[in-house]
Amino acid sequence: MGCTIIICDWQNRALENVYAMVMLDAIHYKVREDGIVIKKAVYIAIGTDLEGKKDVLGIWVGANESAKYWLGVLNGLKNRGVQDILIASVDGLTCISEAISAAFPHTEIQRCVIHQIRSSTRYVSYKDVKAVTTALKPIYKAPTEETALAALDEFEQKWGQKYPMAVKSWRDHWDELATMFKYPEQIRRIIYTTNAIENFNRQLRKATKTKGAFVSDDALMKQLYLTTIQITDKWTMPIRDWGNILMHLLIYFGDRVNIRA
Repeated sequence: MGCTIIICDWQNRALENVYAMVMLDAIHYKVREDGIVIKKAVYIAIGTDLEGKKDVLGIWVGANESAKYWLGVLNGLKNRGVQDILIASVDGLTCISEAISAAFPHTEIQRCVIHQIRSSTRYVSYKDVKAVTTALKPIYKAPTEETALAALDEFEQKWGQKYPMAVKSWRDHWDELATMFKYPEQIRRIIYTTNAIENFNRQLRKATKTKGAFVSDDALMKQLYLTTIQITDKWTMPIRDWGNILMHLLIYFGDRVNIRA
């Protein structure tokens, strides 16, 4: 019972009013419910505050990923004091973007480029995956959006006839893929992929790999909480070159960046 109270206190603790970046993702676990093993989504939010320090803002065990559940997660962050998120980095699930726009309408959304590459190569024959992946690199490594679009045109000329759905995937999601081109390399490097949260997820999976299925949501949550505390205790330093990053954020976001005295 005591551990449950501790977890509830952690899950409902007050948060910062502004986060420079928040990464959102979900992983899946098997949980036994009414004698049946079912798949549950574990929703995770990792925030970077205005001092450049990362923290896990919360972990939620719920049903399969949906806009409705993500909206509940984001509204929960608002109820704990979050007034603004400058940039959100998300995986390829469309419903996350819809939820972010509803809860934090001014937040800029960056779609993870790594997820996008995986998504677009689903349409590609195995023998061509390496060549297509290499051909995509000039798009997301371009110095400007204009150069990136030119590279996308070149990609379409080479591969569009054979793999039209791969090209369409980039075109359809371009607004969220191109957010990073507004920013200098220091910020782009942080937001263009959700690697930080995927690294965190890998550590969670490593700690839970011996479990075929958890006996309950509470048992799963307890294990994830204890592992999270072990991981985040090591997150003591701000992101490298944070002073320069913050200066750029001040220029881009102005009075939305409320720096505490």
